[in-house]
Amino acid sequence: MLKINIMPQGTLAIYEQIINQLKNAIVSGELVAGEALPSIRNLASDLAVSVITTKRAYEELEKEGLIRSVAGKGFYVCEYNTDYLKEKQLMMIEKRLSELITEAQHAGITGKEFLEMVKALV
Repeated sequence: MLKINIMPQGTLAIYEQIINQLKNAIVSGELVAGEALPSIRNLASDLAVSVITTKRAYEELEKEGLIRSVAGKGFYVCEYNTDYLKEKQLMMIEKRLSELITEAQHAGITGKEFLEMVKALV
């Protein structure tokens, strides 16, 4: 079963954390086309979050064409273009890194110090 980890103090909203982890599971092949996802209520219960939060995450993934809703049956992973999805993820990571670099510069952190922090965390 897919494991989603929520970081309440994280910089991303909880629904965004769910979206990102589901996208990663799709890109990595952990979730495959046609595979059923947990119901909105079950996922909310498992993660100890609001049903509204999980519903929003599923709605966003459905808008992106990554999952689809089947009336009375639940949500399923769609056929997808993994190269396209990976490229979108890379763009999102680059954007967030750029924001962090700007923040670090404002804090007086050098490029070398920033890279050392990244290496220590990887």
